[in-house]
Amino acid sequence: MSAAASAPNPRAEADDAPASPPAAGVVGAPTLVCTGLVKRFGDRLAVDGVGFEIARGETYGLLGPNGAGKTTSISMICGLLVRDGGDVVVDGKPIQPGTTAAKAAIGYVPQDLAIYPDLTARENLTFFGQLYGLGGRSLAARVAELLEVIGLADRAKDRTEQFSGGMKRRLNIAIGLLHRPRLLVLDEPTVGVDPQSRNAILSSVQELGREGMAILYTTHYMEEAERLCDRVGIIDEGRIRAEGTRRELVELVGQRDRIALAAGGDLQAAANVARALPGVHGATVREGGLDLLVTNGRTMLPQLLQALSGDGLAIRSVEVIEPDLEAVFLHLTGKALRD
Repeated sequence: MSAAASAPNPRAEADDAPASPPAAGVVGAPTLVCTGLVKRFGDRLAVDGVGFEIARGETYGLLGPNGAGKTTSISMICGLLVRDGGDVVVDGKPIQPGTTAAKAAIGYVPQDLAIYPDLTARENLTFFGQLYGLGGRSLAARVAELLEVIGLADRAKDRTEQFSGGMKRRLNIAIGLLHRPRLLVLDEPTVGVDPQSRNAILSSVQELGREGMAILYTTHYMEEAERLCDRVGIIDEGRIRAEGTRRELVELVGQRDRIALAAGGDLQAAANVARALPGVHGATVREGGLDLLVTNGRTMLPQLLQALSGDGLAIRSVEVIEPDLEAVFLHLTGKALRD
């Protein structure tokens, strides 16, 4: 979806025809299934066999640096780009660039803003709603609802050229939600926004997932993937290197949690006790405390504290430090996520 400032300025009212209901999906089937996606640009293989599924109510993150193949992959999923190989099924229907009916199940929010700066927020939503085939009172109600959702109800009559970058991003998301899609595709929606707007966008995405929408979210921000995504696919150089929950990815590459104890007493004796516990892979004495390398630190913390306190150790504070997706990405690819 795109919009140009030179396009006609649409302000016409829609007829009172009711909006078409979303198509029913295949009961029990994933909302999105894509397999073996391939795309070449000349001699460059941009996407090499990408495939994954997204269930209803699940947020799936494609995490990778710029140029990893995220946008190319979702462009093929949305039917905007002809793929050289692979299949895409959304809501039980195959997606091809030339098919329009099947694409009705998708709400696509691109990196580039797709709004008219010379229209108000309400006019933008109304116009794009008409393109979706909505109209009349049902469209007006949906526009009002989404303006509340994105926190722009008080700015509904303002031209969007007056909006901040974060406000424009939120409006861009609302456009993708107008037709109540089964799958919402968000391509790096927080790029270039202020921290307050970024937090508002992330909170909105979390709420949509709780309401049952399937969400495909691309990002190169590790903290966004950790906050939002039920599962993550780590993509680099056009290939999915690994996928799973955060915990599964950490365990896949052998990363372990660290427990930092600030404590007094016989630290060396406490370290020996800790080393004897199952799940503890190392214990190091440092000034004022212990550092422990463990499997699943939060789960074993009660047992660990009980064993150490019984040995006379005076524990002042405890911090469980879990490896993040940045560490996993570095392990899998040999480079930092932002490279």
